[in-house]
Amino acid sequence: MDVPAVPAKVDPDALTAVLDGRWAALRRDVRVRMAAASFRETVGLDVEAHRAQVLDQLRKLATTDLPGLGFDPAYGGGGDVGGSVTSFEMLGFGDLSLMVKAGVQWGLFGGAVQLLGTARHHERYLRRIKDLELLGCFAMTERGHGSDVQHLRTTATYDAATGEFVVHSPDADAAKEYIGNAARDGELAVVFAQLVTGGESRGVHAFLVPIRVGGTTAPGVSIEDCGVKAGLNGVDNGRLRFDHVRVPREALLNRFGDVAPDGTYSSPIESDGRRFFTMLGTLIRGRVSVAGSAGNAAKRALALAVRYGDTRRQFAKPDGEEVAILDYLGHQRKLLPALAASYALHFAQEELVSKLHDIPADAPDEEQRELESRAAGLKAVATWHATSTIQTAREACGGAGYLAENMLPALKADTDVFTTFEGDNTVLLQLVAKGLLTSYKEFFADLSPLATARFVAEQLVDAVLERSVTRKVLERLTESADAEVLFDRDWQLRMFEDREEHVLDGVAQRLRRAGSDPFDAFNSAQDHVLRAGRVHVDHLVLQAFVSALSRCPDADARALLERVCDLYALSTLEADRAWFLEHGRLTAARAKALTAAVNSLCLALRPHARTLVDAFAVPEQFLAAPMLS
Repeated sequence: MDVPAVPAKVDPDALTAVLDGRWAALRRDVRVRMAAASFRETVGLDVEAHRAQVLDQLRKLATTDLPGLGFDPAYGGGGDVGGSVTSFEMLGFGDLSLMVKAGVQWGLFGGAVQLLGTARHHERYLRRIKDLELLGCFAMTERGHGSDVQHLRTTATYDAATGEFVVHSPDADAAKEYIGNAARDGELAVVFAQLVTGGESRGVHAFLVPIRVGGTTAPGVSIEDCGVKAGLNGVDNGRLRFDHVRVPREALLNRFGDVAPDGTYSSPIESDGRRFFTMLGTLIRGRVSVAGSAGNAAKRALALAVRYGDTRRQFAKPDGEEVAILDYLGHQRKLLPALAASYALHFAQEELVSKLHDIPADAPDEEQRELESRAAGLKAVATWHATSTIQTAREACGGAGYLAENMLPALKADTDVFTTFEGDNTVLLQLVAKGLLTSYKEFFADLSPLATARFVAEQLVDAVLERSVTRKVLERLTESADAEVLFDRDWQLRMFEDREEHVLDGVAQRLRRAGSDPFDAFNSAQDHVLRAGRVHVDHLVLQAFVSALSRCPDADARALLERVCDLYALSTLEADRAWFLEHGRLTAARAKALTAAVNSLCLALRPHARTLVDAFAVPEQFLAAPMLS
């Protein structure tokens, strides 16, 4: 199959300029700093040595202006939310333990103090947190409740007689689990607990609780080291329990809820539920940073695997010349669609970070919820992509990829947990789907016969229209040449959009037909719900890639990116051919043509594979694998 023209040669710097986007100057600055720093490989380090190395690197990082980018300028910060997230993402090119520990200190711990606290907390703590004079923890997850934060069991009961909160872990399930900075270095923890005052629970709030004083465990606090993990062993994860630990009333981070000296509770948000979700919504920076860091880890793995595939030769042609393994279509099939997806996810991430940076503090709830949903969905898809891509890269490098010295095993181990921290991906996709279903809320609010009749009637009309649209799509597929349709950007976008709308309509119908038990209704459709979340994110990612194309000033770079975008779109459609065939969106002949188009794109992009990974501009010290020498 003929592929639209690809330039003979493209300058990778022109691609880097597009990738670096809005925070290009910051990305260049971080790369220079990373290149100047001595890179100490973690291979062979024991847990304690690795932790010590990461803390040393964290202290050096604290001497720069990067950690303070996201903090209020009044306390020495830069007031640059997008720049702060971008700088954390860039750490994803190196030792991911450093990225995670920095994220805990300045993103989660510092971010919670800034976003959930008020002036009294900011004045006392923010500058010390920024300068690493005070190391802290973000103690949310419990042994019995990870994703279900609303039902945490740790309590903070107000004692009006002393003006103190009593923080307590009532049982083993209330132990704070997997808390970064807790096992070794942390002094103060932001502890999420059920606030109880006047005998009434007001839901989960955040409290500042000392866990060490002068290097010694604080009274009433129990700290246990989580020990050796599958990866990220430079991070000192620990378990925390509290035995009636008393903290002053001012320890409550009181932006969204406060307790007066007499125990009276007050909040600018009347609903406990809405207050809880508003509070959590302010903390999405960590989730956004994880998505970006996962993406950069995947880029590093692809850079290693493509460079290896470009030089490693196996089996000879009839003329006796051995073939570079990246010249085999099977090898291209492993790496190039993943490479295209990395580009697509990068542009989606950049768009998300810009939205996070630009959203005003008084944004309407709907706008804030949309941002949270997008962050949740992109984090899920980006981290799953990193997991599968790094595994594929490891396999593509054979036995060399299994050697620790060649970096891929550490990348695989360190990113594995990304799919379940900062939100379990399965739960996050449900959050995305629930947000999408708000457009159907009128149908679920009223189960009267009249509402049911209206819903069925409207769905019947939609079904007729859908069959009409499907006929038109099939007619165009039949009448048009392969290249004219498959490489038509509008057609690609319509296929993604149509799939999203159809799947979401299907979820709504299944929920409407379900019984009166809300749990059973949702649980019986959970597979469909998760699919709705995933296809929505796929559509957003393609839209972001298409939008990025319009911002590319270099004609050759844009022409190459057009084909990379084609590969992302068509390989995604190919992976879901069964759905498109089942629902009449593809004919059998066109499904076969889709595979032929992906093959042709892989062959056309193969000469540019090295250019495409070089454009990521991963600092060379993080690509110095012996297998490439």
